[in-house]
Amino acid sequence: MARDPRYDILFEPVKIGPVTAKNRFFQVPHCNGMGHYNPEGHAAMRGMKAEGGWAVIATEEVEIHPSGDVAPYIEGRLWDDRDIPGHALMCEAVHKHGALAAIELTHNGGSASNLASREVPIAPSHALTNYHPWQARAMDLEDIRNYRRWHREASLRAKKAGFDVVYVYAAHDLSLALHFLQRRRNRRTDEYGGSFENRIRLFRELIEDTRDAIGDTCAVAVRFGVDE
Repeated sequence: MARDPRYDILFEPVKIGPVTAKNRFFQVPHCNGMGHYNPEGHAAMRGMKAEGGWAVIATEEVEIHPSGDVAPYIEGRLWDDRDIPGHALMCEAVHKHGALAAIELTHNGGSASNLASREVPIAPSHALTNYHPWQARAMDLEDIRNYRRWHREASLRAKKAGFDVVYVYAAHDLSLALHFLQRRRNRRTDEYGGSFENRIRLFRELIEDTRDAIGDTCAVAVRFGVDE
């Protein structure tokens, strides 16, 4: 049966920053329960999607630092260089079939209770964490600078692992980038709180940091929850 020509555009290549997807079929980030616990299985599953014809295959959310540990939930991790080989397995499996590999970086801030890392949770303002009633301390300006550095370093690790697209994540009531945007979570009175311009400042900085770090060879994507 011949394909309806109205859908031909779905099969045409599309340029995303410095990389090109072979068609318009894009598997956005989604969780699967494998993450850092079973990188071989995760790579095989994502590789199967690439073999099926998808042009871009993404990870689930990937933690960038132990202070954003979502245990006991199993997600991806890119805390340090020791996590690079596991992610490289996925990139290799996806690239084998001509697809692009994407990664969604996140720090879940006050949504993470750090049950495994035992780090003190951090948030835009003092609050209880989402899933367990721990105290999250309000981030000071040094914490914000550290968070930006962690995100930049994770972007560079993602590039080293072989990813072609790197997400800056602000959705699902999960990530610090979104928490700073939310009035109910962000009660700050400094340059990162109050007005919309101030509350969006950190999100913009993360996008700019990522683009400056890897934007010459990797696409920078944004996942943003417009209604929380």
